[in-house]
Amino acid sequence: MAIFFWVSFLASIVGAICGIGGGVVIKPVLDMLGLETVTTISFLSGCTVLSMSCYSVTRSLAKGDSGVDMRTGTPMAIGAALGGLAGKQLFDLVKSLFDNQGMVGAVQAGCLGVITLGTLAYTVNKSHIRTLKITAPAVCVVIGLALGVMSSFLGIGGGPINLVVLYFFFSMDAKTAAANSLYIILVSQLASLLTTLFTHTVPPFQWTVLLVMVSGGIGGGMVGRMLNKRIDNKLVERLFICLMGLIVLICIYNVWRGLSG
Repeated sequence: MAIFFWVSFLASIVGAICGIGGGVVIKPVLDMLGLETVTTISFLSGCTVLSMSCYSVTRSLAKGDSGVDMRTGTPMAIGAALGGLAGKQLFDLVKSLFDNQGMVGAVQAGCLGVITLGTLAYTVNKSHIRTLKITAPAVCVVIGLALGVMSSFLGIGGGPINLVVLYFFFSMDAKTAAANSLYIILVSQLASLLTTLFTHTVPPFQWTVLLVMVSGGIGGGMVGRMLNKRIDNKLVERLFICLMGLIVLICIYNVWRGLSG
């Protein structure tokens, strides 16, 4: 039980600092440990990310220092919520193609590894890449839709791809992108959870594990939010780069494990 708490707690600290939600760490790490089925891990990871992002966003909004650009963030969040529904259907489709849960996990891990590697490459070279400044609500919805599909299918809540999109399409710095990413994650994960409940597709899980992970998510969100205020953009980016490298390695292992299982 302790492993669920510490994975959620530490992942949520980093998630709150970098704006990646924590699910991008929780999902592959728990997959690697093989403590639950792929479907259950996706559900537990989503609930943990929702709890952490809910705390971080509501706390920041209450204090008036959220850094969220509602003009672009809200249309993206709406798009991400809709995309999350499509991503869930895509996951169910892929799951139906394989009898072996390990293969489903390998597909998820492979996709996550490729996306994370691309994110890492962009982040390292972003000082040489010219960015955009999109404000059109319709375009924001479409971008959010794509983010929602990927995050829901991968079971990571939001993840590093959010930050790259916010860097490139909206010219945000690291800390502003982190705040907007958490806001998008909050809305999309809430929509995903409600859909799962209303469609009666909640996978089997232990309530004690869920409560422990949610506690870790909220606790990590509290610590991460405090640390985010005390560090600069450069350190946030360095932490993000190191984390992406670690996730790529874990994904490679999970693909090998799924294919050999």
